[in-house]
Amino acid sequence: MKDSAPAGTGRAPRARITAPHVIEMKRRGEVIAVLTAYDFPTAKLADQAGVEILLVGDSLGTVVLGYDSTLPVTMDDMVHHTRAVTRARTAAMVVADMPFMSYQASADDAVRNAGRLIQEAGADAVKLEGGARVIEAVRRMVEAGIPVMGHLGLTPQSVNTFGGYKVQARGEADQERLMNDARSLQAAGCFALVLEGIPAKLGADVSRALTIPTIGIGAGPGCDGQVLVTHDLLGLFQGHTPKFVRRYAELGEAMRESFERYIADVKARRFPDERESY
Repeated sequence: MKDSAPAGTGRAPRARITAPHVIEMKRRGEVIAVLTAYDFPTAKLADQAGVEILLVGDSLGTVVLGYDSTLPVTMDDMVHHTRAVTRARTAAMVVADMPFMSYQASADDAVRNAGRLIQEAGADAVKLEGGARVIEAVRRMVEAGIPVMGHLGLTPQSVNTFGGYKVQARGEADQERLMNDARSLQAAGCFALVLEGIPAKLGADVSRALTIPTIGIGAGPGCDGQVLVTHDLLGLFQGHTPKFVRRYAELGEAMRESFERYIADVKARRFPDERESY
C-alpha cells in the first residue's frame, strides 16, 4: 500500500486504508474510527487527524442540504460530495452511501449506481441499507469488484416504515432476524457492517458472531468501531441530536458569535482598517 504523509502535521506517513486492512484491524483487536465528511476541508482535517474511514453519508441531506430526511438525496448529490472528499484524503478509506432508490429496484441498478460512486467519484467502497432484501445486490456488486459495507438496525431510508427514528430490534424475534441478516450480509461479501440504533447487548453479540468488523452508531461500546456524524460531534447541526452523540466542540455557537462580531465591525466601520486594505 502507498504511504501518505499528512502535509504539515509532523506525523509519520500512513498506509492507505483498504477493505482487507479494515478486516485485519478487527482480527488484531484494533478499534476502527469512522467519521462522516461531505466536503474537502472537513475530509482533509479528519484524514490528517488519523481517522480510518471517511463515510460520505446520505446524512448530508439533513446536515448539509437542509432536507428533513435522507430520502431526497440523489445519486448526483452523492457523486458531487464524494468527489470533494476523495480529493482531500491521503490515507483514509472513503465509503459512499448509496441513496434511496439507487439500489432497491434491482441488482442491476445497484451495480450501475455503485459503479458511478467508484468510477466517477473515486470512492473506495459503497454502503447500502437493509438485510435479506439487498443480499442479491450485495453479491452482484462484490462480484463486480466493488467493496460493500452493510447497514442494519435503524436504517434512515426506512424512516417512513419505522414511523420515526426509533431504536430497533428490541424484541427477541427482531434480534434473531437482525443476527441472521448480519450473517447473510457477511456471506454475500460485505467487508464491514454498520449497526445503528439497536440495544448495546445486541451490538456486542453481532460483533462477536461475525468475522467482519461492525461499526456502531448508537449500538453500544461492544462494536468493532464507531461512527458519528461530524456535524453532530462538532455542534454544527442545530436540529435533533440523538442521545448517543458526544459533543466534542460547540463550533456552531463559535461561528454565530464570529458572524455577529464581523457584522458589528462592518456596521461600525471598524472593518476593514488601513492595514487590511490594498
